Amino acid sequence: MTRRVILFLLLVTTLALISWSNLSISEEDFKISGINLVAPPKPIGQTEFIPLASTNANWLSVIPYGFLRPQESIVTYNYDKQWWGEGVVGASKTIQIAHELGYKVMLKPHIWVIGQGWAGDFEPTSEAHWNTWEDSYREYILTFAKIADSMDVALFCIGTEFRKTVVKRPEYWRRLIRQVRSIYKGKITYASNWDNYENVTFWDDLDFIGIDAYFPVCTDQTPSKVSVFAGWQSINSNIKDVSQKFDKHVLFTEYGYRSIDYAADGHWKYNRDTLNVNYDAQINAYTGMFEAVWRQPWFKGGFLWKWHLQTPRRKERLLKEFTPQNKPAMDVIRNYYK
Repeated sequence: MTRRVILFLLLVTTLALISWSNLSISEEDFKISGINLVAPPKPIGQTEFIPLASTNANWLSVIPYGFLRPQESIVTYNYDKQWWGEGVVGASKTIQIAHELGYKVMLKPHIWVIGQGWAGDFEPTSEAHWNTWEDSYREYILTFAKIADSMDVALFCIGTEFRKTVVKRPEYWRRLIRQVRSIYKGKITYASNWDNYENVTFWDDLDFIGIDAYFPVCTDQTPSKVSVFAGWQSINSNIKDVSQKFDKHVLFTEYGYRSIDYAADGHWKYNRDTLNVNYDAQINAYTGMFEAVWRQPWFKGGFLWKWHLQTPRRKERLLKEFTPQNKPAMDVIRNYYK
């Protein structure tokens, strides 16, 4: 074989390898197959993560809680009476273990409003209360943004379901995003409520449009896969429009269904204690959602709600809860998360 032929073959091989490299799937092309973790009440180790291996998840969401006193509009966090996993030490250890086991992490600080629950209806009642809330919330978020940066967390969420404050004070949120970016190098999102993502005006400042996707899609007691799929079609169209408007992929920062009657009709409409356990409803709701959404080009992936690393004392309540642990719906999720 002549030297010229050898050089030619080497050139062809090199070009082929370059072409293959360009055509191969990059990490950015993969969907985020994520799970929101319930902050563990007590310290954990790698053992508590073992059951997650069978889910095919590649991302985990770690949620350090802060608590908001609505009468004072002040956020408190990282105090002794919190669950271990909700504070700085516990959240940091959870992130460390997740990284050791090969998971990517979204750090998602989450506010619980005392006496109300979710933050969607919270609104300060005076300018003084606005200032108090803004200052204390900024401190809370920047504390965990520093942790996210120091631990190489891949994704940071700056807030969850503040329906009123994001509309009334968008410039506050834009300043907060800039402050987070000044200390954190990773990707950033915000978790908007399903009925409010179209009212958020600062998506252009973020890396992903985040939606807590609890859209009511079917009013049947046991929704069928077909009816759930159909219920998502107009929702998909609206999300696509917002995605194109801001030129951002959409991430479901939370999504999921209870294993209960009327699972696909909005969990806040029903008292779970008065309804039956309904595994078929949960299976069909997940299946219809995956079929409708998972392959959409605007969809980056999502974090299902939710997974308990430690079994709660009243474990019988999990029968009707969102978690798919030890339920037939887990097989559906596992297949899509492969």
